[in-house]
Amino acid sequence: MAVRAAAVRMPERRVAVRRAWWDHRMTELRVRAAGPGELDAVLAFWKTAAEGTSISDDREGVERLVARDPEALLVAERGGDLVGTVIAGFDGWRCHLYRLAVHPDHRRQGIGTALLTAAEERFAGLGGRRGDAMVLRRNERAQHAWRAAGYAPQEQWRRWVKPLTD
Repeated sequence: MAVRAAAVRMPERRVAVRRAWWDHRMTELRVRAAGPGELDAVLAFWKTAAEGTSISDDREGVERLVARDPEALLVAERGGDLVGTVIAGFDGWRCHLYRLAVHPDHRRQGIGTALLTAAEERFAGLGGRRGDAMVLRRNERAQHAWRAAGYAPQEQWRRWVKPLTD
């Protein structure tokens, strides 16, 4: 998307250079399922890159997730560094997306798009029909990113929650 917008303003040669840079950066990116030994790094990453906190943002919660569905926690890495995450959970009926987070120093480089593409491919392979994402109302940057990825809020629905522990 950034390349197309740049093509309007930039001479042909500069567009080709930018495209080569973009292709190089994306080939460096690796998206895969997180391993059990990486959970502490993911939790630390969320403190830097994710907006808000969740009742499940602890070692025990993430261990349960990975034990139940080892492919649900996707990470993006570049040069061995963790640069993004998304949880792509499927309960057999619905596809849920949580914790889409990209390190602040690596935003607007296609990492979120790559993570969502991997999540959507996972869902399609499992027979999922629609992905839904939880996005904080106050997080306007995230709302813009989700809209750009083709997602839209469903105003007729409201999330209801009840903590199961004190």
